[in-house]
Amino acid sequence: MKVECEIKDIFEETFSKLGSEGLLLAAMGQDGKINAMTIGWGLIGRVWSDPIFMVAVRPTRHTHRLIEETNEFTVNVPCEGMDEIMNYCGTVSGRDYDKFKEVGLTAEKGKRVKSPIIAECIAHYECKVIGKSKVIPKLLSSEVKRRYYVSENYHTLYFGKILSTIRKK
Repeated sequence: MKVECEIKDIFEETFSKLGSEGLLLAAMGQDGKINAMTIGWGLIGRVWSDPIFMVAVRPTRHTHRLIEETNEFTVNVPCEGMDEIMNYCGTVSGRDYDKFKEVGLTAEKGKRVKSPIIAECIAHYECKVIGKSKVIPKLLSSEVKRRYYVSENYHTLYFGKILSTIRKK
């Protein structure tokens, strides 16, 4: 059973997973097709007086197009034992494969957005994009560019207003 909760109730687990195996970002396009991708970068805080989950997505990723089409996404916190799923969702493109089908993930209807939450995960953030910004190369240090942007595939930063937080009871 899943219940709505406060951000503080799932923050510690979220932050821990973000720094280790990652989180699953899920989105749905206008055509109803869904995708999940592993993310290792993100921020939770307050921007424009709203609770925000900021995610970084490269324009070459399939999920980027889906978020651009619908301006919403979910962030899902994996439970223990999902290492293979996390690896698959971080290395295989949703353009070519139905990741949910391939690894046995279950898409559940969210409470506030059309993008799915992932049933197998222990916690979820439902987010509506209220702002976005492209990373500006000239504003990055040479070290950051050298480490993360050799191919010059700069992220789009999506500021998702957290509409709902959900956890397994």
